[in-house]
Amino acid sequence: MTVADSWLTAFPVPQVAEAVTALCESWRILAAARRPHFHPGIKEPHLTRILKNHVERVTAPERGILGMWAAESVHNETDFHTGKLIDERRTDIVYGWNDKQVGVQLVFEFKKLSRLARSRSQYIEGGLGRFVSGAYARNQPLAVMVGILIDPKNQVIPKLIESLSDPSTVEILRLCSRQDGKIIQQPSRLFSEAKFDTEHKIDAKLSTRNGTIYIAHIFLEFGYNAPR
Repeated sequence: MTVADSWLTAFPVPQVAEAVTALCESWRILAAARRPHFHPGIKEPHLTRILKNHVERVTAPERGILGMWAAESVHNETDFHTGKLIDERRTDIVYGWNDKQVGVQLVFEFKKLSRLARSRSQYIEGGLGRFVSGAYARNQPLAVMVGILIDPKNQVIPKLIESLSDPSTVEILRLCSRQDGKIIQQPSRLFSEAKFDTEHKIDAKLSTRNGTIYIAHIFLEFGYNAPR
C-alpha cells in the first residue's frame, strides 16, 4: 500500500463526504427548472452564491450536516511584523468542519464548461492552476473542482480529459502519474459525486501530504435543455 493509499483509507471523514453530496443535491434542486436568476446564462459567481445559500439554509439542515459554509471567502497573506496585507484571494465556496482529531476546509472552485477550448483553458489555468500554485486550499489534503456544464457532458468531459492528459498540461499542473501511468483516477476514490480525481505536486510548505494535493472533479448539469 502506498502513502496515498493509506491516507485515502482515513479520509474523507463522513461529514465532508455528506457535505459534498448535499451541495450537489442543492444544485440538482435549483437547476431542475429554468429560473429567472438561475440558468446557464447567469454568471458563475452569482450561481455559486445562490448555491451556497441553498445548501447552507436548506439541504444541509435537512440532512443534519454540521459545519460552516462560506461563499467568496477572503484569504489574506499578512506580514505580522509590519501589519501589511501582502496578498488576497477569494474562493468560490468553502465547507469547514472539525472535531478534536481533524479540521478540514474543503474548497470548491467553480468554472463554466462548454465544448469550446477557451472554457477548458479557464478550468485548467484559472481553476486547477490556483490549487497547484497554492493560491487556494493551502495546507489542505484535497479540494474540489466543479465544472458547470453548459453543453452536453459527452461533448465536454472527454475533451477535458484529453486536455489534462496533454504532456504540456501535465507539466504545467504538475500532475502525478498512477502506477499504470495514467493521470486520471476514474472512478473517483474521494467522493461518489465526483467523476474522477487528479493528484498534483505542490510546494511542500503548502501541503499536508508529502508535497501533493488531491483534486476531485465534479460536473454539474442543468436539468433541461435551454438556450444560454
